[in-house]
Amino acid sequence: MYLRGEARTVGRIVVEDIEEYSSTELAKKYPSTAGSQAEAPAEEVDRCMEAVERDGYVIVENLISPELCAEIREDLIPRFEYDSGRNSFEGFKTQRLYAFFEKSLVCNPLVEHPLILGCLDRIFEPNYLLSQLQAINILPGEAQQPLHPDDAFYRVPRPRPPLGAATIWAIDDFTEENGATVVIPKSHLWDERHPRAEDLENLVPCVMPAGSVVFFVGTLWHGGGANRSKAARLCVSAQYCAPWCRTQENYSLSLSRETVKKCSEHIQRMLGYSIHAPFMGFVDGKHPKRLLED
Repeated sequence: MYLRGEARTVGRIVVEDIEEYSSTELAKKYPSTAGSQAEAPAEEVDRCMEAVERDGYVIVENLISPELCAEIREDLIPRFEYDSGRNSFEGFKTQRLYAFFEKSLVCNPLVEHPLILGCLDRIFEPNYLLSQLQAINILPGEAQQPLHPDDAFYRVPRPRPPLGAATIWAIDDFTEENGATVVIPKSHLWDERHPRAEDLENLVPCVMPAGSVVFFVGTLWHGGGANRSKAARLCVSAQYCAPWCRTQENYSLSLSRETVKKCSEHIQRMLGYSIHAPFMGFVDGKHPKRLLED
């Protein structure tokens, strides 16, 4: 056992104790590129994180262009195969698109948007992962989704820091009538308690124009709203998790290496082609990015 205060040599790296070893990056050919994305304005990240820390979520309006929204809509709508989900959580009148990257790369700019990554850099250790990416189209007549915190499947007692975070991008306008996501502000600070009657009376709908995003931590109680309108409501949701947590979608099985090669360095890293210090995520003792070499 390595004890604190005892120097040990790992390769050519000298570490003083096991805690230092656990945080020492050992990759040589492919050092981590975490945090190397284009920087979002620091004041904008500060504003978002102030709201997230206070309320558990923040809405940023008009973050992507109408042209990109139109491109995403045109690409996604024909890809929905089913008119409903398989249970009340997915929604019996909600269309969902999984294994996203194999079908289209049109939403990559959303997954790696600099403002979102800037916020994630404040929440997680470097080399956090993409937990899942899906398109969600709530059809008319859909009931409100059961309220839930996204990272509840990580069985770590609350209150605690979030182990996940998520974005919901409005491709259509989000209104109170068409199923805008509803949230319970400040519920990210709760312990193990569930929503009470008074909480349900004070749900806040994330009303926002197309091209906007709601960003929230995985401990926030929320859910898809009821669609009482006559039109569908389309969105794209990207969820992220701490680098040592298991992702919801198993990208190592759902995505081909050829598809991964088409993605940016940042998305490759979040898909698991990265190492979390000192060596979590290796393949045959090597960095997983070697699998993408020709």
